[in-house]
Amino acid sequence: MSALLDAEPELIDLMHLGRPQVLGAWRVGDVIVDPGPSSCLSALLPVLEEHPPRVLALTHIHLDHAGASGSLLERFPDLEVWVHERGAPHLIDPGKLLRSAGRLYGADMERLWGEVLPVPADRLRMLSGGEAIARFRVAYTPGHASHHVAYLHEPSGWAFTGDVTGVRIGTGPVLAPTPPPDIDLRAWRASLDLIEGWRPRRLAPMHFGARDDVGRHLAALRGHLDEVEEMARELDEAGFAAAIRARVAAATADTAAGSATAAVYEQATRPQQNFQGLTRYLRLREETL
Repeated sequence: MSALLDAEPELIDLMHLGRPQVLGAWRVGDVIVDPGPSSCLSALLPVLEEHPPRVLALTHIHLDHAGASGSLLERFPDLEVWVHERGAPHLIDPGKLLRSAGRLYGADMERLWGEVLPVPADRLRMLSGGEAIARFRVAYTPGHASHHVAYLHEPSGWAFTGDVTGVRIGTGPVLAPTPPPDIDLRAWRASLDLIEGWRPRRLAPMHFGARDDVGRHLAALRGHLDEVEEMARELDEAGFAAAIRARVAAATADTAAGSATAAVYEQATRPQQNFQGLTRYLRLREETL
């Protein structure tokens, strides 16, 4: 087991809706970090059949990251799922999660995410943060989601960070995915401090690919969080979405794949949903003052 976990991490492009660089699962020996949705199983299963997994290490339970978990447990009877204790009940009974996602995605649910099966409770290893499991350290990293964790793979120095270190496609900008319902920017900033304190060699988010400019990446995301917090106060939804799209377009205009990169950003993190998550956070924060 230790030899497998010492292997260099491998990125599996899940080709979401046929488009590259939207979702990427990470394979670290026999551990899969964030297997993605069932709609992407045709891209994931050939790798898993050649390298059967022992663990699904979930950063959080959102469908783009974890929707295939139940389906994979049916195919691999010895598979264990690591998940934060706050997210575990929604894997066991995904009804509330599906209703919440349904409000965001409506009739597109099946096309985007595919089947979502429950996960048997006896196949879960519940986390709270602070654990050391096999060759991984676990940290509780809320902000994007209240049940978010990150994993530091100590042999490689790679930090698997789900969504808490943002979305960055190719040479494009770092964007914060801030959909409803439980965005918390204060907690998010503290989570970035914690990850930076690990001094990782690389960041490995799901959207998309590893980044070795760790300090610059985290600084850019901190600046973006400040920026979008103010934008959500000052703009309406249409104005916010237009400003984010303009930023992506300006950052990728000089690249050959500029328009394609903009489409990937749109698929990986929808500006309208990000506005909704931010305004909900701001409203709840004002109510508690």
